[in-house]
Amino acid sequence: MNETRHERRPVTILMAEDDPDDRMLVAEALRESRLSNELRFVRDGEELLEYLQRRGGYTAPEPAPRPGLILLDLNMPRKDGREALQEIKADRGLRSIPVVVLTTSQAEEDVLGTYELGVAGFITKPTAFADLAATVKVLGRYWFEIVELPS
Repeated sequence: MNETRHERRPVTILMAEDDPDDRMLVAEALRESRLSNELRFVRDGEELLEYLQRRGGYTAPEPAPRPGLILLDLNMPRKDGREALQEIKADRGLRSIPVVVLTTSQAEEDVLGTYELGVAGFITKPTAFADLAATVKVLGRYWFEIVELPS
């Protein structure tokens, strides 16, 4: 393996999730996985776009570093994940950020629809914490140790 892969700085993970329990569980799973990536949260698709487009409370780069990966719930208030994904992938400045859907939905139309919009992966949230921790560990290894992300 190339030496520069080990020297990469951790990238920010941005999670769009309206459920505070799910946010806490993913943060804990990330800690247990010993990934050094910073995890930031937004509560819905509208706040996700404000963060990415540096609007509202996210005008300065410090509170809104560009994420290297977005974890996206589909069922959120104000603007759902499907709508937010469509806007992200339509924006030339944002479309290169990989988006992985992490949702309770198992609907085939959600799987197909999000892939058609350009999602990088679709994961149904495991209900048991141990399974969620294992999923986050694999997700982290894949996105932060194996693949090359755009800078």
